[in-house]
Formats: sequence, C-alpha cells, structure tokens
Amino acid sequence: MEHGRRADDGAVPVLVRAGLAILTLTSGASVYRAAAAGDIVTAAFVAASYSALLLLFRRLRVYERLPPARLRREVWALCTLLTVMFAWKVAAAMMPSWPAAAVVWAMAVLPTAAGYVALFLAPPP
Repeated sequence: MEHGRRADDGAVPVLVRAGLAILTLTSGASVYRAAAAGDIVTAAFVAASYSALLLLFRRLRVYERLPPARLRREVWALCTLLTVMFAWKVAAAMMPSWPAAAVVWAMAVLPTAAGYVALFLAPPP
C-alpha cells in the first residue's frame, strides 16, 4: 500500500462510522448508568477514555496521510494515556493483592516502553 492512500476507500468509512456509533452509544450508556448510580469517578473515567479514543482515532487518521515522523509523539502519548488509564482501573478496582496489581502495571509498562523504543529510538525502515 502506498503512503497516503487507503485500499478499498468505499468500505472503510462505513465500518468506521458504525464502530464509532457503537462506541458512542455504549460509552453514553455507561456514563448514564454510572452517573445514575452516583459513581462519578466511573462516569468521568468512561468520558475521559471515550474522549482519548476519539482523539487517538483522529490523530491516527492524520498519521496515515502525513510523513510518519510528524505525529509520532501525539500517537504514542495517547496510547500511553489509554494504557495507563486502563491499567489503573484494573489494578485499583479488580486486583485483590499487590502482586497481581504489579503484574498488571508491568504488562502496561512493557508495551509502552517497547512502543517508545520502536517509534523514537529504532532506526526508521
């Protein structure tokens, strides 16, 4: 595939719109349910996750069209933000002991560090 061109331009936008619609509906329902239960922290978490995902999708779309070096920092930072948010949620809310939480954090740190090395330290292909 050439840089800046997508294969099958007709099918991708339909799938993207459907996926974003489902993401919006499920995120809205989750925020509503959490807010109705009085769980403002969970409602804020879902809203922040949804916002970060939308921003990441938008930046990835631009990243596909521009030279790769231009948006690496933004894409990596958004991926790191989402990874940390979900690791925090899983480790804080669902892990019964600190060793299990440490494993969750290690599983979040390793791909984040690997992504940094791949995007910024490794020589370009």
